[in-house]
Amino acid sequence: MKTRNRPPAAALLASLILLVTLCAGIRLSENTGYAQSSQRSATYVQKLSLDLNERVQGADRLEVILQLNGKPSGRLNALLNRNGVHVRAQFRSFNFYVIELPASAVEELSSFNEVAHISLNNRVESFGHVSSTAGADAVRTAAVPTTSALDGTSVGIAILDSGIDLSHKTFLDKSNNLRVLTSRDFTGEGRVDDPYGHGTHVASIAAGNGRISNAEYIGIAPNANIINLRVLNSQGAGTVSWVLSALDWIMVNRALYNIRVVNMSLGMPAVDSYRNDPVCLAVRRLVNSGVVVIASAGNNGKNSAGQKIYGQIKSPGNEPSAITIGAANTFGTDVRNDDTVTSFSSRGPTRSFWTDAGGTKHYDNLIKPDIVAPGNKLVYAEAVDNLLVRLNPQLDAGVSPVDNRKMMFMNGTSMAAPVAAGAAALLLQANPSLTPNLVKMILMYTAQTLANCNMFEQGAGELNIEGAVRLARLVRRDLSAATPLGAPLLTTLVAPV
Repeated sequence: MKTRNRPPAAALLASLILLVTLCAGIRLSENTGYAQSSQRSATYVQKLSLDLNERVQGADRLEVILQLNGKPSGRLNALLNRNGVHVRAQFRSFNFYVIELPASAVEELSSFNEVAHISLNNRVESFGHVSSTAGADAVRTAAVPTTSALDGTSVGIAILDSGIDLSHKTFLDKSNNLRVLTSRDFTGEGRVDDPYGHGTHVASIAAGNGRISNAEYIGIAPNANIINLRVLNSQGAGTVSWVLSALDWIMVNRALYNIRVVNMSLGMPAVDSYRNDPVCLAVRRLVNSGVVVIASAGNNGKNSAGQKIYGQIKSPGNEPSAITIGAANTFGTDVRNDDTVTSFSSRGPTRSFWTDAGGTKHYDNLIKPDIVAPGNKLVYAEAVDNLLVRLNPQLDAGVSPVDNRKMMFMNGTSMAAPVAAGAAALLLQANPSLTPNLVKMILMYTAQTLANCNMFEQGAGELNIEGAVRLARLVRRDLSAATPLGAPLLTTLVAPV
């Protein structure tokens, strides 16, 4: 595949500055904030998420995410053990708690010095409604200096979604063994299959084996291992606490299953700044521990009138350390000159914010998404008797009448994210020493710019797996914290073409 000439770094930087400068002239979503009460203390208001701040005057019982910045004091423990206050869960990896309490107790809870932030346990939802287009086929057949083609072998990809249909043939290895190493349910429904139908499709995009229809529907990393973490229920909905439970589990078990990549084709409105958003903070700690986290940008690229809008990147896609993926439309071809960003793909900049002691909102305004990947009308695995197909029979692709060989159509940034997750697995197979930040840098550096799309729509451009793998192979494998500043990153002075 031919790559396009990249403009000099200075030109890219100048373009970036210009885009940020012109941001005020771009149509942004009008729903960017919540009302505040001036009657409460500034410290109190700063510790609460903006949507929680609206509800603390009522008589409701609330379920909140409590973030601590230290060990809980005796006074705080006394409050947590008081009648009417219930600790529902604790996430030791992040020092977070899920607490149910009366709304009237929130102000007292926020008064403790060790309390960093309090937010509602909000609803989370999926962002759903190839391979050759992204360059993965070229990777598997290219003449590269290894004894075998890249397929993600031994790399673990954790799929946080609605479950996986473990009976589907696309998840077997070459010896007919299941490549889903373990499955966990965090929804309380006590099942790990996929009655909703979203997670099976997502997992097969990242790592489907391609046995069905002679590899026509092969995943990006077809021999990667899969870790099935069910955080969306039978209706395709979840909560922040379920997602945090899964991320906490990954922190504890990442070495056991060699989890190098996490895919999050889900999210919620990004209201709180990434500095305070609990899911963003958990993602950042995972990235700092060496795990690549892929997040969907969201599907809010248009308003109800069909107009293009900006500033609708979802959480945790607003987290700087995550690799945030928008959706491209390839129009069913393998050439790039007709590709564009889909109309539904959420655009940047990020509009999550924090409020200072004077009541002024400070918006994050980060450039997102980081890149885009194919996410329009992708055909991949269909979970047996799933809700999405029952409600929308036209989603079945008609590939096979056999339940464990059926395939379905889906659109969304939910579908684009696992394309990038599979790509990350290939990079880590090619060079296991890569850090999450290097993976992100390589994917962005090698992305191909789409014509007539700006940086808030496409980020660095469209995913180019072939180019990314070539560059990953050239990165030194002896890099560490002791590597001198300014030392070369590559094993050669000649960059890949």
